[in-house]
Amino acid sequence: MSAVAVLDQGVAQPGPARRDPARHDGVRNDAAWRDRRINEPTVPMQHPGRHLEATSVNGLVSDRVSPEAAEDATSLVELHETIASLLASRGEWRQAYEHLRHAFDIATADKTMPPQVPQQFRLEVARLRREHAEAREQSIRDALTASYNRRYLDQRLVEVLAEQRGGGSDGIAVALVDLDWFKSVNDTFGHLVGDRVLQQVVELLQIGLPEGGFCARYGGEEFVLLLPGVDGGTATTVAEAARARIEAYPWSQLVLGLRITVSIGVAHQPVTGGRALTNPEQQLRSADGLLYTAKQSGRNAVAYRVGGEVRLSGAPVRRPR
Repeated sequence: MSAVAVLDQGVAQPGPARRDPARHDGVRNDAAWRDRRINEPTVPMQHPGRHLEATSVNGLVSDRVSPEAAEDATSLVELHETIASLLASRGEWRQAYEHLRHAFDIATADKTMPPQVPQQFRLEVARLRREHAEAREQSIRDALTASYNRRYLDQRLVEVLAEQRGGGSDGIAVALVDLDWFKSVNDTFGHLVGDRVLQQVVELLQIGLPEGGFCARYGGEEFVLLLPGVDGGTATTVAEAARARIEAYPWSQLVLGLRITVSIGVAHQPVTGGRALTNPEQQLRSADGLLYTAKQSGRNAVAYRVGGEVRLSGAPVRRPR
């Protein structure tokens, strides 16, 4: 039954003209008019959004939801569910939760809905939260190597530096890692092999990182190791261990004749008096300058500073012909 039809039930319909018994010769008899208005039955007005049938039980009026109202409530719940799914697919999670909440309210308030509906919505909310978490994880991961991406690196650098300013820490280090002669790897063995090399390098870089440390793809064949809460010596040790591990890996098992090395620049930022000395961009620039020094030394090396002096560790090699 439509809302218009329901409203029509409470409106007197036009009919044939009839003489008003409360009138006599065109003059209203007030007493008769009043008695008729008091005694005549009335039609209850019904709300269009909820079709109710009034029934008398032992002198009490009870509301019974009509089948049309139940169908309308179910349709409204399904509409909110559909909109929530559409919004979730577009990443608009807050709006999706709002529509699910409205659907949940309708389902729990309407007595015609099956009792398992609230559980359905709890499962739906759990599904949306899981998809939200997965989408968030995908947005901060590099698609090829599954390492963190530049976006996450920039975000975490700011956060970690803020945390370090609280004191009680040895500072933070970033190690900028670049694969040596990687273009020649792609040219000689193909891009599929090059992709596999990048994936394996990430696995090797992530071994033995300190608590809170992680690897992020900086771009192309460059990666960054973020090392929070460590001193300069520890940061250099971690970087040197990663360099040696990559050099020692049996790359020829992947393809005969393949050899991979990396060059690394390590920039350590101490915390003095509860205040970091530089900002994230300056630290990355410092690491990039040290990486250039490692490349100029012959590659397969780690460049770092002790005081104001630049030092190298590793085993520089000559470029293959």
